[in-house]
Amino acid sequence: MNRAGGSRVQRIESRSQGCGPLIPSLSETSRPLRQQIFERVRAAGFMPRVQVAKELGISPASVTTLTSELIEMGLLEEVSAQRDTADSGRGRPAVALGVRADARLVAGIKLSDREHTAVIVDFAGNLVADEALPREPGSMELSDLVQVTESLLAGLCARAGINIHQLSAVGLGVPGFVDSLSGIVHWSPVLSRRHVSLALAVSERIGVPVHIDNDANLVTLAELWFGAGRGLSDFAVLTIEHGVGMGFVMNHRIYRGGQGLGMELGHTKVQLDGALCRCGQRGCLEAYVADYALVREATTALNWSTRESQSVNMLLESLFDHAKAGNAAARSIFHRAGRYLALGLANVVNLFDPELIILSGNRMRYDYLYANETLAEIKALALNTGRPAPKIEIHAWGDLLWAHGAAALALSEVTEGLLSPIREMAAQ
Repeated sequence: MNRAGGSRVQRIESRSQGCGPLIPSLSETSRPLRQQIFERVRAAGFMPRVQVAKELGISPASVTTLTSELIEMGLLEEVSAQRDTADSGRGRPAVALGVRADARLVAGIKLSDREHTAVIVDFAGNLVADEALPREPGSMELSDLVQVTESLLAGLCARAGINIHQLSAVGLGVPGFVDSLSGIVHWSPVLSRRHVSLALAVSERIGVPVHIDNDANLVTLAELWFGAGRGLSDFAVLTIEHGVGMGFVMNHRIYRGGQGLGMELGHTKVQLDGALCRCGQRGCLEAYVADYALVREATTALNWSTRESQSVNMLLESLFDHAKAGNAAARSIFHRAGRYLALGLANVVNLFDPELIILSGNRMRYDYLYANETLAEIKALALNTGRPAPKIEIHAWGDLLWAHGAAALALSEVTEGLLSPIREMAAQ
């Protein structure tokens, strides 16, 4: 199974390798205590009550009271924790808390200009069904995109053996400038118009609540919920696919900026009056690193004008093969893109000082983008503070990761809807 939708056992193992107790941040303490407890258990997979109390800095009595209410609500359940191999087996078996997987079902959908992907997951994040729908590149009218989304979801539900109205929510991810609070897509390569209320249009068509966000934020959410970001308070995710996106976690929460449109690293300027970006402006980082930028360079440098009928993916694979075979021009194209990527990452380090940077996306299989000389250049461009540089991890996930991130958005919204309105009891 894809790591983003990995099993509950995998999540426990990953958590056990974490950094120890976490100090609750201001953003955490502003949320209802029940929600904080639920999110800690959900992130760990399984967690004893005593560990919940330790991590949140509250009394065991408070944890017992609040988790009992979460169990009565059908959101958590008691499970038998695995004993240590050195345990003699005497006494009562250890008991931990876990998310009740059958409490809810949600769907996550990633719409792109090359392929649409979708998953259904249970309340614990376990994969129930997945679906992919290839498409011709290019933007679409709103009505056509809504129809395609409905068809994709219908096929996904049929594969899962459920009715669409058994879903508690749908998470929707699209590339571009997305206001997650209003559900408005201000610009996206998948839409032919700007300032479109895509979440509302899809929700009205399918009759299920729809929550939307920028696709890079959703990959970041997948890492926060299921991946390498669990247990970290601050980390960045840079996605390289058809475009360049970024998500950032601050104090264990996705940071979106004052108007919900922040973290657009791909559209920061690295060259005045430079190459044309698909957003319409010039000199964006994306215009030097994204797949269409590499193909544009290859078309000129390798005289590929006769290959216009081939897909971008085919052209990229051919470019990569040429580079591996020693073609100097092909290697130069990847090297140039890697240098621009290093510049962008150095700016991320200087601005945010993250604990971890994750380079994610299918394009990360092109190792020239993160060759040793590229990583060395990041260190040269970042401020020399005398302290260790952030760790960089490469996650060359397939397209389903994006859909898993959209499902994580739906799970997050459902959880907040269930727990936020409840009045909290004061901690003992």
